[in-house]
Amino acid sequence: MLQTIYLGTYTRRESKGIYSIALDTEKGTLTDLTLCAEEKSPTYLARSKKEAVYSVTEVDGNGGAAAYTPDFTLLNTATEEGAPLCYVAVDETRQLLYGANYHKGEVNVYKILEDGSIEATDSIYHDEPVGSHENQDKPHVHYTDLTPDQRLAVCDLGTDRVYTYDISEDGKLTEVAVYVAEDGTGPRHLVFHPNNQYAYLVGELDSSLTVLRYNETDGSFEKIQKVPTIPADFTDFNSGAAVRISNNGRFVYSSNRGHNSIAVFEVTDEGAGLTFVQSISTEGDFPRDFDLDPTNDYLVCANQNSDNLTLYKRDEATGKLTVLEKDIYAPECVCVLFKK
Repeated sequence: MLQTIYLGTYTRRESKGIYSIALDTEKGTLTDLTLCAEEKSPTYLARSKKEAVYSVTEVDGNGGAAAYTPDFTLLNTATEEGAPLCYVAVDETRQLLYGANYHKGEVNVYKILEDGSIEATDSIYHDEPVGSHENQDKPHVHYTDLTPDQRLAVCDLGTDRVYTYDISEDGKLTEVAVYVAEDGTGPRHLVFHPNNQYAYLVGELDSSLTVLRYNETDGSFEKIQKVPTIPADFTDFNSGAAVRISNNGRFVYSSNRGHNSIAVFEVTDEGAGLTFVQSISTEGDFPRDFDLDPTNDYLVCANQNSDNLTLYKRDEATGKLTVLEKDIYAPECVCVLFKK
């Protein structure tokens, strides 16, 4: 069986835009890298149930989001002055698209129109105090995606906060809760447990995973546990990046840029705890993103600086990863999205 994977990239060196590649689940191989759309640094991608594809975009110095048909015909772009986004996510219920603007410290909301194109509806800037890390010079929104009860969770690396917003049907945001992490954590991405009661937050700046209890009554988060994602004796540069959870909620995976590894944790206490299982090399440099295939039998990791994908076989019982392929060319790849 062939599974399609979409790849988002930077276009600073060799890449031309959005690519696809196929995972052959019978042979355990990656094949047929194809350029889908020429686009300037489409560093993050999202896909709707109608199979439209949305990407980060930059047009004539303005930043925002681009909308594509399933065959990658450009529908339109919605941009404004300033840097491009770094994350996009689809809200199927309200037909909205959410964007995180790292450089501007801004949350963006777009309406998805009947034909799949988009138009801006709201934007919010954060102005809370920032952390003490040198990378926390100002607010840096890095993640904007839905909670299990259809609120919007927003990670801000600069302010060390995770914000929760209620969302109106026309895409207006109202803040309802704020979780404040330890100084210098740098919240980047999070993922929810299938039981909807817990989330796992990547700290980019302190190479950590924090277990958060989520309260659907008021949208608040509460810290339960915090664990490192790199060995204690590793003292060179590292920054946490992506986080994923297995379909059954038994294992959490997190990538490390610098240590160039994926850390594997077993989920305990019905979601409330994490126990270290494995740290495995990504066989490349700067693993910004990875994804599990729909069956969870495989994991594909993108190494941004070394222009290669690494394919792993995943053991369902132990959660451990085994390298199958490590030299699959994918230029400047920073987003891995299975066509699910």
